[in-house]
Amino acid sequence: MEPIAPTRLTAAKKSYAVRRVNFSDCSHLATNACTPKPGDIVLARVQALGSHKRIELPNGRKASLREGDEIVLAYGNRYAPDQYEAYVPEKLETCHMVAAGGIAARAASWHDKLSGPTVVEPVGVLCTADGRALNLTDYALPTIACSMPSCVFGVFGTSMNAGKTATAAALVHGFSKSGYRVGALKVTGTAAGGDPWLMHDSGAAKVLDFTDGGLATTFGTPLDKIVGTTRNLLRTLYRSQCDVAVVEIADGLFQEETRQIASSPLMHSLFDGVVFAAGDALGAVAGTRSLQQLDYRVLGVSGAVMQSPLAVREIIMNVDIPAFSLTDLHSPGTISDIMEQTLCGQLAVAQ
Repeated sequence: MEPIAPTRLTAAKKSYAVRRVNFSDCSHLATNACTPKPGDIVLARVQALGSHKRIELPNGRKASLREGDEIVLAYGNRYAPDQYEAYVPEKLETCHMVAAGGIAARAASWHDKLSGPTVVEPVGVLCTADGRALNLTDYALPTIACSMPSCVFGVFGTSMNAGKTATAAALVHGFSKSGYRVGALKVTGTAAGGDPWLMHDSGAAKVLDFTDGGLATTFGTPLDKIVGTTRNLLRTLYRSQCDVAVVEIADGLFQEETRQIASSPLMHSLFDGVVFAAGDALGAVAGTRSLQQLDYRVLGVSGAVMQSPLAVREIIMNVDIPAFSLTDLHSPGTISDIMEQTLCGQLAVAQ
């Protein structure tokens, strides 16, 4: 270990992923014989710029990076078919910044559209004076015991870029316009501020994501941890007087954590209904049927597929549920229909 000057830490560019960290807890750096763990906080130096030439700061601004810059990241695994597959290295060694939100990992593969990852050299893992590594779990919201919002809606999808976030934001906007106090929650994915800011802009009274539960990413996170984090974050929304919650689940149904979430009775029990986002008609129909086989109440299909009237027609011909454009989800009439279905479903379960 070696001490770190507070001025050096202050000068480093800090990422969105570490926004909850109290840096006054850090007085030293672990610089060798260190095995990083997911969520550990690392001071790193940019060696070579790749596809990520900017870092997202805690306030949402994208700051330009230059070789030699010192940045503060969190270690985490990443699963993103349109971006990077990456894993936390087994030792403190040169690796990559694999997400603009501030994730350090060793990239194993990436999409052809990318030029390759930005290379970073770890200076050291941030530690307390007694040598304990700072980890995002140290700064998670406290566990509370209370109820959850009276209605909780999930948004699943086929893949990245299927329109899940846009669908969730449209639901938030629709419920907000209809007079509900809405909380938004993203329970899986990779730390990034864009989605939470969009939920705020769409009218959410309170927005949380998995980083508020102490996770930099959720790829490789055990299901019980995701379930516990989700339940606690929903309780936190209730504590903020949210009567409706909209929950986005990242990636597609084939992604391992998403598959486990969809199949989990404990997660299933949290949702009063779900909307499925897809990029094409076949994905919309297959995903809807998969969720219905798991006994989800699928309220409708939305997402990028709604840009094609022909694809929408194909969906309607093959599944007996509505197809919602984003404008539809803004409508008080649509929200009223969704709530009517939800309340009827709740009564049926109660009986």
